[in-house]
Amino acid sequence: MAMAMACLNPLALSPRQAYGGRAAPRRCCSVVVPTSSARAAAGRCRWRLAAVAEEPQAVRQQEQQQRTEGSGEAGAEAAADASSKLVLVVGGTGGVGQLVVASLLSRNIKTRLLLRDPAKAVTLFGEQDESVFQAYKADTRNAAELDPEIFEGVTHVICTTGTTAFPSKRWDGDNTPERVDWDGTRNLVSAMPRTIKRLVLVSSIGVTKYNELPWSIMNLFGVLKYKKMAEDFVQNSGIPFTIIRPGRLTDGPYTSYDLNTLLQATAGERRAVVMGEGDKLVGEASRLVVAEACIQALDIEFTEGQIYEINSVKGEGPGSDPEKWKELFRAVQ
Repeated sequence: MAMAMACLNPLALSPRQAYGGRAAPRRCCSVVVPTSSARAAAGRCRWRLAAVAEEPQAVRQQEQQQRTEGSGEAGAEAAADASSKLVLVVGGTGGVGQLVVASLLSRNIKTRLLLRDPAKAVTLFGEQDESVFQAYKADTRNAAELDPEIFEGVTHVICTTGTTAFPSKRWDGDNTPERVDWDGTRNLVSAMPRTIKRLVLVSSIGVTKYNELPWSIMNLFGVLKYKKMAEDFVQNSGIPFTIIRPGRLTDGPYTSYDLNTLLQATAGERRAVVMGEGDKLVGEASRLVVAEACIQALDIEFTEGQIYEINSVKGEGPGSDPEKWKELFRAVQ
């Protein structure tokens, strides 16, 4: 059963991670409800960020790289590239999603979250400048809530939504694999403007083998089947895409609203990355690695239209080095 949990999701950002070792300034973030929605108008809120006792090594490596890139032409190019993006993260309160958001903000990339309940983000992401961080209220399971305003200015989308493979409390409120992985993804992709430069979808290994053992056990309630249906819909949508299929997700609990717990999750010695294709990999994948793969794929042109399986093994790994990630992606092709 362990491998089926590849479809599950639950990190965020400490003030020192976000601002190069300095304490974060006090800022405000807006929670937005699209104007055409029947819900109440947007309101502002102060978001508190919990203190973090220990920064993950991956984030420290990322900061070191950014400090190196911060000088000369390379730094200028990185800053220009970051300022030109607006990344919509769907599933940003899940494990991979929180790490994606944390890494985007640490890179000073404008980020927009699409959430059913923006209040959850209040306890996960600290005070941020609303010019670089916004949260929109909508439920992908309901196509009518995906107002075009949500996508205004968005250049890239990372979708990390998911639920448990087997019945659990997380299924309460019609939160089943069919509704989340299939209906939600289909509605999201259907609502996207065709100006999106790249959609990165987090799926799962085993999706093409859901009728074979041991995958058929994982798919007793359809999670792998619905993820494959979502993959097919994305591939036929006409939107530039990259699909990431991780192994069983590790690092931290599958569901947690404790920012400290999630941020202290590390991949230990398993930071090296193994990539494959053809749905042949079996193993585990660090959430830290999966989140980084999603962000790196946004800017690597030859990853467009590709599907990558990803696992984590013992070793240092690529960290956040773009050239090392290019080598990994290219080796698969």
